[in-house]
Amino acid sequence: MPRKATPKLSRKTIDEVLTAFGVISTLALLVVGSLAWWGSSFAISSVRTELSNQQIYFPAKGSPALASSDIGPYLNKYAGDQLLTGPQAKAYADHFIAVHLSKVAGGQTYAQVSTKLQADPTNATLKAQQQTLFQGETLRGLLLNAYAFWTVGYIGEIVSVVCLAAGVVMAVLTLLGFWHLAKH
Repeated sequence: MPRKATPKLSRKTIDEVLTAFGVISTLALLVVGSLAWWGSSFAISSVRTELSNQQIYFPAKGSPALASSDIGPYLNKYAGDQLLTGPQAKAYADHFIAVHLSKVAGGQTYAQVSTKLQADPTNATLKAQQQTLFQGETLRGLLLNAYAFWTVGYIGEIVSVVCLAAGVVMAVLTLLGFWHLAKH
């Protein structure tokens, strides 16, 4: 039995399909890029606004608070500045708060001190340490969350720029596809 011939696609049909794909790709890239830009702007501005409202400032340049080798090398570049960015929040959390917390209760965590306090509920020293550790670890955690959201916003910014640039390139290629279709 003879085989049925497979219909061949014309060059024009292929060009039409590719151009239609270009239109869809352009729209998708521009939409994703715009949404990523919006998400990035939202995340970064929200973090900046919330950090600004907290009125946290790094110790002044030359301050004894920056003298420690566990603190100074990480925070000197921010000396006297208001804490407003994710990287600043991480530096403050990891190299200021964490260093100070490590000196409370011999480096124990809030959970460890709380466990000891449950066994000795009238111990005033443990109560004071528990309160200090709770406040410090909470602030540290909030600052590290601000850093995380800032980082997500920054990644969104990169995605946005890449998608928008790819969308523009795809739009040019699609327009060239329409031009090519019009010529033939």
